[in-house]
Amino acid sequence: MKAMYYETFGETPDIRILPDPTPSADGVVIKVEATGVCRSDWHGWMGHDPDINLPHVPGHELAGVITATGKGVMRYKVGDRVTVPFVSGCGRCGECHSGNAQVCPNQFQPGFTHWGSFAEYVAIDYADQNLVILPETIDYATAASLGCRFATSFRAIADQGRVKGGEWVAVHGCGGVGLSAIMIATALGANVVAVDITETKLSFAREIGAVATIDATTTGDVAEAVRELTGGGAHVSIDALGSPVTCFNSIKNLRRRGRHVQVGLMLGEHAAPQIPMAQVIGHELEIYGSHGMQAWRYEAMLAMIATGKLNPQKLIGRHVTLEEAIPVLTTMDTATDLGISVITRF
Repeated sequence: MKAMYYETFGETPDIRILPDPTPSADGVVIKVEATGVCRSDWHGWMGHDPDINLPHVPGHELAGVITATGKGVMRYKVGDRVTVPFVSGCGRCGECHSGNAQVCPNQFQPGFTHWGSFAEYVAIDYADQNLVILPETIDYATAASLGCRFATSFRAIADQGRVKGGEWVAVHGCGGVGLSAIMIATALGANVVAVDITETKLSFAREIGAVATIDATTTGDVAEAVRELTGGGAHVSIDALGSPVTCFNSIKNLRRRGRHVQVGLMLGEHAAPQIPMAQVIGHELEIYGSHGMQAWRYEAMLAMIATGKLNPQKLIGRHVTLEEAIPVLTTMDTATDLGISVITRF
């Protein structure tokens, strides 16, 4: 198979011809029809993720068609159109039994714990517990865009943040995760304030539902600006980027008893950000992480897509080839591209 491949963290990947994967007893092989390029892939390529063993094939947002199944797979067959959460649970531990496969201690993560989807084929373990059948109405590129950023944002907004109609939601960072969060919070009836450093992204945030925007490059105190716009602070605030500044501002701009959800990864030198703990205590703030979304929760998200309440296809910025995805990956920390890049040609 043709695949993107690297042997050293931080060095430009190559396109290689590698052996086709075979399914494990409880797994499947999927012909990849589309796969998103995500900032998490950049973190992995930089060596920030301890689960990656070299050499490696990245990629974790995927959709495609099953081409082979292991003998233990009961629920899926060759020819099924599927996607999969980027965190897949083992199906046997206590967390999986409680419905929380996204924090399974034995989790399978394509593109991190195992070779991923920047390839013509990818092997996925624990298939019966984790695969999601795709409705015919959802194309592969849109389905791939759900796999990490959109699904993670759905759980962050709907489940962890418990966003309700009429609440104020601040979203810090208008990349793929942030734009997804804006769209989802708006669909749930919230009033969204979007924060970014790029006017192009802020303009698009307004197009998809943000009622107010803040340019962090021209605003001296972002947290105070949010509090002023919202009449006392956000009920829910999302750090969709993952930096010490956005994390701090997201907590600082909350109203009393507000809820902060950390979605952007805090890795490497950013792993221990400053937190305004006196405010957390005195105002009884809630702080949550959000790490992917369980396969069983896709049903609610897909239903909202089917009825047009959510339009994740609007967040796709461009379709690229596997070769074109190399500079997309390696420059992701400095890129100003609008929307999600999806590999659709191999």
